[in-house]
Amino acid sequence: MQSSELILRALKKDFLSIEEGSYLYHNVPTSELMCVADQLRKESTSKNIVTWQIDRNVNTTNACIANCKFCNFFRPPKHAEVYITDIKTYKKKIFETIKYGGDQLLLQGGHHPDLGLDFYTDLFKKLKKMFPQIKLHALGPPEIAHICKMGNYSHRKVLSELKAAGMDSMPGAGAEILNDRVRRLISKGKCTGQEWLNIMKIAHTLGITTSATMMFGHIETIEERFEHLVRIREVQEMRPKNENGFLAFIPWPFMDDGTLLKRVKGIKNNVTNNEYLKMIALSRIMLPNIKNIQTSWLTVGPETAQLSLHGGANDMGSIMIEENVVSAAGAPYRFTAKSIQECIKEAGFKPQLRTQLYKKRKMPKIEEQIIDY
Repeated sequence: MQSSELILRALKKDFLSIEEGSYLYHNVPTSELMCVADQLRKESTSKNIVTWQIDRNVNTTNACIANCKFCNFFRPPKHAEVYITDIKTYKKKIFETIKYGGDQLLLQGGHHPDLGLDFYTDLFKKLKKMFPQIKLHALGPPEIAHICKMGNYSHRKVLSELKAAGMDSMPGAGAEILNDRVRRLISKGKCTGQEWLNIMKIAHTLGITTSATMMFGHIETIEERFEHLVRIREVQEMRPKNENGFLAFIPWPFMDDGTLLKRVKGIKNNVTNNEYLKMIALSRIMLPNIKNIQTSWLTVGPETAQLSLHGGANDMGSIMIEENVVSAAGAPYRFTAKSIQECIKEAGFKPQLRTQLYKKRKMPKIEEQIIDY
């Protein structure tokens, strides 16, 4: 296997195999991979624009029976700190979101044993009736699988009813690594990798735009990372004509602070900035059929995120007016609308506010958020 031949094929947007991606990871310097990924990024998106978003992560509930070994956010269903967000709280949070310029809620939560399809369809209808202008980027394949299991429903039925109730798009949550050896060890209570992929395939046939993610740097092998990328690429190829499918891919490193993986298994986040930049570049190279690669400033910090914009990433994601899940495992970074734009400009790019569907959005008049979480 020759590095030069693989680089030429990557520049032609050929689909590289698991073995070929792993070879590039082990044998080609990060700087060279970043140059290749930067060229591919310029061909797929604008050369000098970096997109960003204003939305708010609101958790429906923190009760969960999945017992993921990397999650500090969840509480067992009978725990004294369990909550289900009520409508009064949603209204307060949405008014604040609008005040800060947001146009969307990212709605996710735990696998609550008592919250099924009716709960979510009722919730989405109520939110849309009160705030029709707010988009709902909601749930994720593991939550869909949980709802299906509770009611003995098909994936198609649940997704169809959620879409009819107001779900505008679906995040790529709960992917972690799409290999069942890994999933059995870190997230045994979630759906299998294949079910995650099947749910996304059906969502795409229903016209639901989604994203895909990867949490790496824990117990997975390098080859399993590339298996993950190839499986996502294969599902993207199956999307119906004129559908977005996976509109973005977001990889981030495992955050270990206080997690069971670290406390019990001794698994730490050893992902260096160099390794993160390499994975961003290889995500661009391995996924030529996914237009947008989003950098994870929340987990790697603004400086590394800026570098990644020169190595395959074209999107900074959201300022996240509120975020509780990854932050609970030690992600310390925060942005406001002003500071994220300054960060993009410092990296040499023009910031462009966008919607979840990556459409340009005019900057609204906003009140600058004071970071207090």
